[in-house]
Amino acid sequence: MYSLPASQIEMATSPSGGPMARTPLEELRHSGAFFISMKYILATKRNMTTVFSEDGRAYAATILVASPMVVTQIKTKEKDGYAAVQVANEELPERKVNKAQIGHGKGKGYRVYREVRSASGFIGGEKLKVADISGAEVGSTYDISVFAPGDMVAVSATSKGKGFQGVVKRHGFAGGRRTHGQKHSEREPGSIGGGGRAGGRVVKDMRMAGRMGGDRITVKGLQVLQVLPETGELVIAGAVPGRRGTLVEIVG
Repeated sequence: MYSLPASQIEMATSPSGGPMARTPLEELRHSGAFFISMKYILATKRNMTTVFSEDGRAYAATILVASPMVVTQIKTKEKDGYAAVQVANEELPERKVNKAQIGHGKGKGYRVYREVRSASGFIGGEKLKVADISGAEVGSTYDISVFAPGDMVAVSATSKGKGFQGVVKRHGFAGGRRTHGQKHSEREPGSIGGGGRAGGRVVKDMRMAGRMGGDRITVKGLQVLQVLPETGELVIAGAVPGRRGTLVEIVG
């Protein structure tokens, strides 16, 4: 389960100066006096490689390329119902976007972008629509230099699509026996129930053959190995979901 370090969490205190009796999530729900300082950036997956540390250890690593992020909107609890910073990257010509996107950036000092996301925080595995918006201004930019080697991050992306697959590959079924009359059923699913189990219907969530992949996958606890602001490259230990060119969200 992914959680933020205690150094990035500012706890609310009681009038006497002591800590509140409620948990951080309970205090957030009751007073809203809870802030998360987080790192957030969008990148694209380039490829995997091997990275050697100074002590000679080899890491399987993924290279992510990120262009500078632009703050496109400051969301507030009073106006939007939650506090967040909306960011975007990859500037596009106006002919490639719709009028709603053009209107969103009108008069704000920036143009239109390919990806627009609201940066929000996580704690204890629960998503919070709260971000530290102090000092953030519309039109301001930042890049991957907000990360540092050694940071632990959570990476989200869309996994590779694998098409229509059977139960052995999709769900890890063992299949039928290879001998004793099993001529064509090595990879068959077997019985899916019947009148005795569910009244003549197929029960919900029955594991069967079907379309596989194309899901949003989050991998937590990955370590940043290298940060290269001059090339916009972020090197992360381990594998990241998706094909080359997949859009990746990185939260630290």
